Formats: sequence, C-alpha cells, structure tokens
Amino acid sequence: MDKPGTTTAAALELKHLRCLVAIVDTGSFTDAGHALGMSQAAVSRTLAGLETLLGVRLLHRTSRSVAPTAAGVQALARARILLAGTEELVREATTGHTRLHIGHAWSAFGRHTTEFQRRWHEQHPETELRLIRHNTPTGGLAEGLCDLAVIRAPIDLTPWSHARIGDEARYVAMASDDPWARRRSIRLDEIPRRTLAIDRRTGTTALGLWPEADRPAVEFTHDIDDWLAAIATGRCIGLSPQATAAQYRRDGITYRPLRGAEPVPVHLIWRAHTTHPATHTAIALAAGLYREARCAPRPRGRLET
Repeated sequence: MDKPGTTTAAALELKHLRCLVAIVDTGSFTDAGHALGMSQAAVSRTLAGLETLLGVRLLHRTSRSVAPTAAGVQALARARILLAGTEELVREATTGHTRLHIGHAWSAFGRHTTEFQRRWHEQHPETELRLIRHNTPTGGLAEGLCDLAVIRAPIDLTPWSHARIGDEARYVAMASDDPWARRRSIRLDEIPRRTLAIDRRTGTTALGLWPEADRPAVEFTHDIDDWLAAIATGRCIGLSPQATAAQYRRDGITYRPLRGAEPVPVHLIWRAHTTHPATHTAIALAAGLYREARCAPRPRGRLET
C-alpha cells in the first residue's frame, strides 16, 4: 500500500511548478502563457491540476490581479528551490562543471570580495564561483537562486544552517559636502539630530540602536541604489557595515566610522537538506579572510573610507 501523499507526489510534475512560478512572476495567466509557450486555458488547467493535487487554493484571483495565498507563498518558495535544483542538475550533467552560487543583498564579502574570488579561482578551479546580488532578506536563498548567502541584516536564522564568518564596523554615509564629511568619525548619539535613510527589507540599521525617546527621523528606501540616491542629495545620512563603504564608493558620497555602536555580524547561511559540497570550503575561506584582517596591524594615521 502506498504511504499517504505518495500518489500526490508521483503525480506532481515540473510543469505544475513552472506554471505557478510564471503566473506569480508575470502577474497574469495570459503573460504566463506567453512565457511558457502555452495558451491561457492550458495555464489555468495546469494550475487547477496543481491545486487539486495539493488540496489547497494557491492563488487569489481577481479580474485585475493575481496574488498567492498563504499556502501559495509556501508552495512558491518550495517550487523555486526545486526548479533551481533541477536546472542545476541538468547543467552539471550536461556540462560536467559544478558551480557555487553565493547570494547577497547589498555587499558580498565587502573589502574581502576580490581576494575571496582570486583565492577561490586558484584553489578550487573545478568549482565555478558566481556571486549574485538579490534584494531579499536572505539574499536569494529562500527563492532558490543560490547555494549560500551572505547575511548582515538581523533576520531569524532558525530556518537555516548558518556560520558566523566575521564582524564589520559600522560606518556613516553622507553627502561629500556635508559638514560631517570633514570629521574623522561620528558618534552614535549624534545620529538622532539627522534624518536617517533605512532599508527595512535588507538593511542592517534598526531604530533599536537608540533609546525610544531619542531616535532619528527616518526616510525608508527600497534598495542600495535608492539608499545611495537619498544620501547623495544631502537630505539623509545612512548607517551601514564597512562592506558597503568598500563596495559602493560613489562620487558625492563620503563614509566615516561610527563610534559607540556594536559591529555588525556577518553570516553565511544555507539549506541543511541541500548543502552544496563546497559549502564548508567557502565558509573556511571567508572566515579566514575576516580573521586575517582582524589580526593584521593597521597602519598609523590611516583612515578607512
């Protein structure tokens, strides 16, 4: 006798998952059909078949919009992971090459990124390394777009396997003509005098850094480019780890160290049930680079920006 759920799993096909993802990503059944090379009616039938197999409604549908239900959100995340895994299996089987995808929301390994890439290429030429920027809290891991992700934002790490690879000092970003740009550093207790740009989705700065009665005014931004643009105008300042100062140097923006704040922890996270063979090798290399930087003597009089 088949175990419960065995028949459903056997009947589930990749076309069901591709159909669900396409509908959500394109926003309509018609556009999903164009993307998949199917008719709108075939898309509707395929989705209906998936909902019947799972026994739940996956999408809220109106005449103008399509949005996933609570069950649909879970199914969508799992579908992306399965499809990404299938595509990787096909690539590895047909090309004979393996790849390691490392995702990140803003910065990869900050000032260590180039050295990480160089050493990886020298020491592990059999595994192609790709760094992927994806503006989600998990850097694309939950979406199935990468094998590992660099995380600095204060997210719940419970669902993921994770390793802390280092810490980064916080910096203040400001317009280059800002009076603070002439200073060597800024204190945390000075920030409430200014308007602070914060990315609620993937940023590392939270208002809990200050007492509730003494918090800065806030302008919320959508991603790193939006954040930098708000700061360049001079209407906001921003707080970010050293990695941002290293990887996003821009004309018109100056970075200065922030005093009085705890450093930002840097983690690598991955899915325990689909751990890439090179995961722990990548962790060791990244942690080693952060450790080397921490132990290296800092030249006198040098100001990092």
